[in-house]
Amino acid sequence: MEKITNAHLFGIFLTVGCFYVISLVRKRSGLNWLNPLLLSTVIIICILVMGDIPYDHYMKGGSVIHSLLGPVTVVLALPLYRQRKLLVEHKYSILGGIVSGVLSAIISVIVLCRLLGINELLERSLIGHSVTTPIGIGVANMLQANEGITIISIIITGLLGGSLAPFMLKLLRITHPVAKGLSIGTSSHALGTTKAIEMGETEGAMSGLAIGVAALTTVLAVILMQLMGWY
Repeated sequence: MEKITNAHLFGIFLTVGCFYVISLVRKRSGLNWLNPLLLSTVIIICILVMGDIPYDHYMKGGSVIHSLLGPVTVVLALPLYRQRKLLVEHKYSILGGIVSGVLSAIISVIVLCRLLGINELLERSLIGHSVTTPIGIGVANMLQANEGITIISIIITGLLGGSLAPFMLKLLRITHPVAKGLSIGTSSHALGTTKAIEMGETEGAMSGLAIGVAALTTVLAVILMQLMGWY
């Protein structure tokens, strides 16, 4: 059994298999609340725990899938190019929306942590929760925070964003495809962008744009806070 779980194909087949089966069930049953990304994560964790399978074994194959995240994000440049006219038309709204989203994410973390009496290390570790993992790790290092906590917060943010995005957009009556994409990409990075792509090409393109701009804005905001002596 250990030879099987220690193989690269184990992590790949387990991840792809769970995602495919849940996607198939969702499509055939019409149960839109079945989120493949979220449920796949839960099922894989249960399999690893119940089967007493080391995480390192799973990640031999899981890391292969994770390495594709970068190229997939770059591919988002294609729908963005196709929507370039829309990008130019709404450039000020797009920039303002992303910047305000980033600032609200950072400020909400600081305010809530201080209201709840959470220690400063955890506060600093949560500031980069809405950006992609590589940028989040960089932000954590800048703030001398705990990388592990930052990574976990990024994953949870992405999973919740991708799962709750349709419901929140409907609840808040956000119908414009540009606004949908920007809100998802700014708040829940690449994991949320997978949901935006399902919604449409415009949503996916704007969400992909938001990932990059939000990352840059977050880094600049952290530098500014350090210059002001906040951290």
